[in-house]
Amino acid sequence: MATVYDINIKKLDEKAVIPTYGSEYAAGADLYACLDEAITIEPGQTVMVHTGIAMEIPEGFAGLVYARSGLASKKGLAPANKVGVVDADYRGEIMVALHNHGTQAQTVEPEERIAQLVIAPYIVGAFHQVDELSDTVRGAGGFGSTGK
Repeated sequence: MATVYDINIKKLDEKAVIPTYGSEYAAGADLYACLDEAITIEPGQTVMVHTGIAMEIPEGFAGLVYARSGLASKKGLAPANKVGVVDADYRGEIMVALHNHGTQAQTVEPEERIAQLVIAPYIVGAFHQVDELSDTVRGAGGFGSTGK
């Protein structure tokens, strides 16, 4: 069973839809487009899509904005920054920079599900400059260095 936290949400627009989970075990809550009318996103174009909501994410957590698999596979629409990060101290409107990766113009309707939000804990690193790092078998091997 997942841990449940209360998340305070403020509607910034009366048309806004509060995020919803699509199933009992869904990790991501759907974010909805808050639009007066449908918009068209041309191939290669990125449009900032309003959600009409702001929220209080608990301290020690971040809101991670991911693509919705159906929207990405069927329409070629996904967040331009791949994963958006909503910090716990941010109180502004959550927006989604939706990019059209396809070859045809795509329409986004009012109240359409445009992304999903995962509330996740994070660790803050205490970074220390050193002269040497510990040795590992992998060493400095980069992209593709562990596979065939």
